[in-house]
Amino acid sequence: MPKIELSRVHGDYGFEAYDENGHTVCMDTSPESGGDNFGVRPMQMLLMGIGGCSAIDVISILKKQRQDVKDYKMVINGNREAGKEPSLWQNVDIEFHLYGTIDADKAQRAADLSINKYCSVAATLEKAGAAITWQVFIHPAE
Repeated sequence: MPKIELSRVHGDYGFEAYDENGHTVCMDTSPESGGDNFGVRPMQMLLMGIGGCSAIDVISILKKQRQDVKDYKMVINGNREAGKEPSLWQNVDIEFHLYGTIDADKAQRAADLSINKYCSVAATLEKAGAAITWQVFIHPAE
């Protein structure tokens, strides 16, 4: 079972979380809530999590298909429920930007498999009620 430890290290709301391998993430709340931008907001980490999870899936699938992915970027936007506590992610929109000589159908299929089958973070967000939409953009190699 993965183990995470968290310690307050900066002001009132600046925390560092550590995993069992020594990787560290800094977290904080917004300045409006008393934080001072020491780290990422915990809810934004969920969006980062879906990005990392899905990126690993997509690259892995495309490598198996011998696609030449020179670079890879994602843009992830989300909207949270207004006026609710807790305020869950309501909509998550993902842009996959793939750079290289890549078959567009294979890239679309890789993204679809990631979001709808393999990505545990996407499944977690969907079970919490988030609608996830996505688009794939292929940028040819120069």
